[in-house]
Amino acid sequence: MVSQANHGGFRAKMEHYLYSGEKKHVAAGMAIIGVLFGVPWYLMNRGTKHQSHQDYLEKADRARNARLHSAPSK
Repeated sequence: MVSQANHGGFRAKMEHYLYSGEKKHVAAGMAIIGVLFGVPWYLMNRGTKHQSHQDYLEKADRARNARLHSAPSK
């Protein structure tokens, strides 16, 4: 069980880091936030090639034409 003295010491240290405004603490906070947002962004965007809207429309037209031409006639 964590004693009250240890919890208060941890809280005091965290408040010092958060509110001190020291350059090293600000830089560390920016790095932590950068990693928190950067890693998920990298994982979501790896292996994908960004396309323009025009490329998307052309691809949709080709897919639509392929479906129409391959549909059986009644």
